[in-house]
Amino acid sequence: MSRIGNQPITLPAKVDVAIASGEVTIKGPLGSLSWRIADGVGVERKGDAIVCTAVRPEARALHGTTRALIANMVKGVSQGFERRLTLVGVGFRAQAAGDKLNLSLGFSHPIVHAMPKGIRVETPQQTDILVKGIDKQLVGQVAAEIRAYRPPEPYKGKGVRYADERVVLKDTKKK
Repeated sequence: MSRIGNQPITLPAKVDVAIASGEVTIKGPLGSLSWRIADGVGVERKGDAIVCTAVRPEARALHGTTRALIANMVKGVSQGFERRLTLVGVGFRAQAAGDKLNLSLGFSHPIVHAMPKGIRVETPQQTDILVKGIDKQLVGQVAAEIRAYRPPEPYKGKGVRYADERVVLKDTKKK
């Protein structure tokens, strides 16, 4: 059995949970998220906590995953998630304009990245990008798409990188 899956998920004061017909819906101050529960995994509310159980032996593989996904949903609707990106390079700039992000990354043309519904983007400085939202998977996916426009190169480290990412630089060719 999963040790993570056996831990109960405590609910903050302003979070509501509805479990009906194999679907979990969590509503909080920042929004609402819903997710379909896998077959063989039981989810029930006990007081101010949610408990996940593996009903069938073949569902043990999804037991801990289900608990982690529901815990991320609870955290998302109560606190939210954010991912910080940094631009490293001369002339690299970012500017948030509504639900679009304008990037100048050294190409001959500017890049305009449209944000999906539920994702906000901020640029506190020209070289910092802050991706925010309530869905952890979607925040990470958008941050990865922005990073993919120009990932950090291994010789000078120029490119778009996560703020906590360490880029290992290669030595240049020596004569």
